[in-house]
Amino acid sequence: MAGTNSEPETIMTKNSKPAPRTLAAQAGHYLDPSTGAVTPPIHPSTTYARDDNYETIYSSTYSRDGNPTYDQLEKVLAELDGGADAKVFASGMAAITTFLETIPTGAHVAAPRIMYHGAQDWLRRLADTRGLGLTLFNAADPDALAGAVKPGETALVWIESPVNPTWDVIDVAAAARTAHDAGAVLGVDATVATPVLMRPLEMGADMVFHSATKYLNGHSDVMAGVLVTNEADARWAEIKKLRTLMGGICGPYEAWLLLRGIRTLHLRVERASENALAIARHFDGHEKLDAVLYPGLESHPGHAIAKRQMDGGFGGMMSIQVAGGAEQAKTVATGTRLFIPATSLGGVESLIEHRRTVEGPESAVPENLLRLSVGIEDVDDLIGDLDAALQGV
Repeated sequence: MAGTNSEPETIMTKNSKPAPRTLAAQAGHYLDPSTGAVTPPIHPSTTYARDDNYETIYSSTYSRDGNPTYDQLEKVLAELDGGADAKVFASGMAAITTFLETIPTGAHVAAPRIMYHGAQDWLRRLADTRGLGLTLFNAADPDALAGAVKPGETALVWIESPVNPTWDVIDVAAAARTAHDAGAVLGVDATVATPVLMRPLEMGADMVFHSATKYLNGHSDVMAGVLVTNEADARWAEIKKLRTLMGGICGPYEAWLLLRGIRTLHLRVERASENALAIARHFDGHEKLDAVLYPGLESHPGHAIAKRQMDGGFGGMMSIQVAGGAEQAKTVATGTRLFIPATSLGGVESLIEHRRTVEGPESAVPENLLRLSVGIEDVDDLIGDLDAALQGV
């Protein structure tokens, strides 16, 4: 461990920079010289002793500042996204709110009108309590972002791509240029794309966010969030300080589970993407549906951009709009047997939810929209399950 004479050695290939798939598969993979263990240990200690000279043995003296298990995870996460550094948090919202705390009081933020509702709720709260200027733009309109920023006033452009749960596609590189020209930073929620399919920092983004609860963990049993920065600058130093002061750190066991989940990240995302594309193609034009929303469909307005900036697939998330309205949609959501009617996404199991109900009365999501998190099950079984549920409306 850090500060000992038996430092574990990370397994590397002859290449100085292994491919992301290799980095993920061997996440935290090392050889312990004393035991030969290839699985990293969990460090549950909350405090760390000093040596005979009262110098710190480990870089931290308290786990709210750092922990060897966090260190292993954060190193892998930074490498996967191509960032200078990464930090893990107790939840996705803990990461988002910590980042947003670095936005000056009274500054302006531009964000999609439809997006992850928890992040938007917090932005609205900051608008009410700290005078934050907030412009919500239509992500379906390629020109809307440029009209939403205010040069010299906008401090942050926050985007998702694809956008949850309509799966509109925002051009990340173009958004970075727009943000930087206005003097703002670009933050990208890449939870759905994951580093497997998209690396926003390489397209000009300044910060990438992941709800690690979702695909990074992939088993619906960990709550965590991640921020990855393009540059270890003053803002990043403030984020690290705020994480310590606000206490938004995840536990060592959760960090270890995330390391374990990341080892199968590519396999899970690739399978979920294949399944989602097959389901989207099967149901596109279905008589019981008004629309199938999935950027992998050639008919999707953002398909060309998604194909350019997403490598190897279009993700496991899609939505369907059920003909008839909200009640018909909810009937489908409760009529499936394999798709589980539950909130969240990115697990190995397939989920279905009526998003408008989950977000509440202020939601801008269409009332007939069902969000599908497509898992890694047999795709024919999933198609048959949805087919049978649609026959009930």
